[in-house]
Amino acid sequence: MTTLGALERWRSDGTITGTQHSELTAIVRKERFSIFLELNALLYLGVLSFIAGLGWTVYDHFAQLGDAAIVLPLAVAFAGSLYYCFARAAPYDRDAVDSPSLAFDYVLLFGCLVFGVELGYIEYRFQWLRTNWDYYLLASAILYFVLAYRFDNRFVLSLALSTLAGWFGVRLTLLNFHIGGSLRGDALAYAALTGVTGWLTSRSGIKRHFLEAYLHVAINVGLAALVSGVDGREHAWLWAVAAIVMSALTIAFGVRSQRFVFVVYGVLYGYVAFSAQVTRSVADATVVFAYYTASGIAVLIALAILSRRLAHPS
Repeated sequence: MTTLGALERWRSDGTITGTQHSELTAIVRKERFSIFLELNALLYLGVLSFIAGLGWTVYDHFAQLGDAAIVLPLAVAFAGSLYYCFARAAPYDRDAVDSPSLAFDYVLLFGCLVFGVELGYIEYRFQWLRTNWDYYLLASAILYFVLAYRFDNRFVLSLALSTLAGWFGVRLTLLNFHIGGSLRGDALAYAALTGVTGWLTSRSGIKRHFLEAYLHVAINVGLAALVSGVDGREHAWLWAVAAIVMSALTIAFGVRSQRFVFVVYGVLYGYVAFSAQVTRSVADATVVFAYYTASGIAVLIALAILSRRLAHPS
């Protein structure tokens, strides 16, 4: 039986009303469709574009504008964004909280990015912390974490995690200390720290739905670090095995949790690690090109099949 046939039967049986039947039928026939995702993407790109333009203006024209003409408007914009958010947000809750409006999340993200631009300008112009300038990153990350949890915003949580990663790497570099003797070790340590933190906060019942954001960062950083060792001169095959094993675990997690994006992460990083080893000793560029063409098509087909199976499990 088709979906339209099922809807007609449900209406006849009284399971759904005539109004519900009309609305669902319109959706099935694609007479109505959602543009929510597109609107969100446009708003997100709009905020990023505005901040990029703002940063370029500050960098290019600070001599003509003067410090006060830059610092004060940025501070007002940041304070205004926070006032808007605090005035309209629901009280804090450990569980998920719906955003009060479509624009709310983007106003908060805008305020956080403005704060980052202002701190960058202050350090560039006045260099108050000098060699300890990385503490600006730490302060920003702490603020972003507080705002992310207060306003239940995963955009800002991702910003906090990426900013903290920046501080983590810069601080270890300034100390001339690297875990395992390389930046790769630092990245793996940060990935583990992020994953464990997300798991612990989720187990504690604090914003359980934030766990996925932690996992996005942890898995990407961890896999990228492992794959970066595949092209190295020392123990390349060990890094390749580690990357493929972690990729397989990521795919298994994505399939089990019905989150296709993690399947994509695992397949792509695993493909890169495996292919780097396969083509390492191949000198013929034609053979390499043929391999990547054929295997790339096979990977895309496999992802399409997995996507359909996850969307319609048997």
